[in-house]
Amino acid sequence: MPKARIVVVEDEPAIRRGVSDALRLSGYEVTEAMDGQLGLREAMSAGVDLVLLDIMLPKRDGLEVLGELRRAHPARPVILLTARGSEDDRVRGLKMGADDYVVKPFSAKELIARVEAILRRTMKPVPDVRLVEVGSGTIDLHRREVRWSDGGRADLSETEAALLKYLVCNRERAVSREELLSRVWGIGTAGLETRAVDMHVARLRAKLKDPAGDDDQPEAIVTVRAHGYMAGPALTVSEEVAAAAPSGNR
Repeated sequence: MPKARIVVVEDEPAIRRGVSDALRLSGYEVTEAMDGQLGLREAMSAGVDLVLLDIMLPKRDGLEVLGELRRAHPARPVILLTARGSEDDRVRGLKMGADDYVVKPFSAKELIARVEAILRRTMKPVPDVRLVEVGSGTIDLHRREVRWSDGGRADLSETEAALLKYLVCNRERAVSREELLSRVWGIGTAGLETRAVDMHVARLRAKLKDPAGDDDQPEAIVTVRAHGYMAGPALTVSEEVAAAAPSGNR
């Protein structure tokens, strides 16, 4: 899975490019936005782990973007990018829920250190799920295979195994197609067709159908209308070992 997804909202091209390049070199997935309107849309999208937000923006003010983002995603981390003389804006931003601020001009080294510090506090570890029970079978996510009690076996593709693991690790909620594209496929979602997710889910359901079961067996993957997918009652985690990988679920 991607290390972490960061949205950079900055209208000055040179600063935006420099910040984005530094983040990418540090292993982060970066989405850029050049104004407050586009920035709000990107910051609100699924799978975002942190937002770098300039205060002085065209179309929508950065503090206005922060206010709307906080109402929709109270826990999503935000670092404000501010001009040296805008102390009142920094104080107001912190009171509105910003996690930190960086004063321009700043070094890439300082920015990356602040990003890493916040992500360490806010990103939860993901369980390293290896074995999942499904009906009379066992799914080995490391080997990417399903083994049935009658000796039958089905192979999973790398993407199918990653998709199933993500749903199992987030089984308490419905996961949107956009979040799955970001977290499993590792790609941005703007303008992309989410049909790929549906096709992979359909193939997974077929492979996870218990050959020894009946037509009324519980679903392995449940469709949640207008929301996405979630792990169904047929799936039971039989082995979990805590790992240090980030989940980014906010």
